[in-house]
Amino acid sequence: MRIGELAAAVGVTTRTVRHYHHLGLLPEPERRTNGYRDYGLRHAVALARIRRLTELGLGLAEVRDVLAEDAGRDLVEVLTELDEDLARQESAIRERRTRLRALLDAGELPAEGPVSPELTAVFAELTHISARTSTHAADSPMAAKDREMLALFDTVAAPAERARMIDVVGSAFATPDAVARAHEAYALLDALADTGHPVDVADPRVDEAARALAACIPAGLLPAADPVDDDNGFLRAFYADFPPAQAEAIRRALRIATRGQA
Repeated sequence: MRIGELAAAVGVTTRTVRHYHHLGLLPEPERRTNGYRDYGLRHAVALARIRRLTELGLGLAEVRDVLAEDAGRDLVEVLTELDEDLARQESAIRERRTRLRALLDAGELPAEGPVSPELTAVFAELTHISARTSTHAADSPMAAKDREMLALFDTVAAPAERARMIDVVGSAFATPDAVARAHEAYALLDALADTGHPVDVADPRVDEAARALAACIPAGLLPAADPVDDDNGFLRAFYADFPPAQAEAIRRALRIATRGQA
């Protein structure tokens, strides 16, 4: 058989056959006097076995191990490992589908989405309370940044820490009064934004915004022992995302919340 005939008989492409030759998976046949490869039935049998193994999901390196005459891995061992790997993939897919279903069932996704179903529920409840009490601050840039930070920690925090954060935030803002206080703090912080006339960090409004924000930070949300303005890369990037007056208000608020001092 010519290479095209072999490939057609087994249901692969000639490029695949050549690739298997290159990898040493399929032995090279003898060549005719005209230089063409001359494939026999044994080549078709071997090529069909390679196809069956790859269709099961084995990688070509694993196929080589199975086909090796010496020191090759037992096929049962390879297939057992493949079955275990597929089981892990199935479990991961089921978990992802469960999360997707929870997000879709929650209705309208938050602008920061997708986030965890738990944080999605917290955002939805906050929006519901805000709309019900006429304190909705959807247009507040500071409120949007706050939600972005919650979404960031929702993604990067360890599962236990993420669950703790969501529980604390959800409990702290479960009442209309708490949500209203948060929106008042957002408004004070929004007023410190640079709008053509930068606000000086010594402006009395900075301290007012700091104290309003500190009063909204739930007890236990921040680790009391950790410094809030240490000179590390993340905090530098965090404060740099705000105009100077806003950054100073947030810095003071975190000091108040964690150390009880301005």
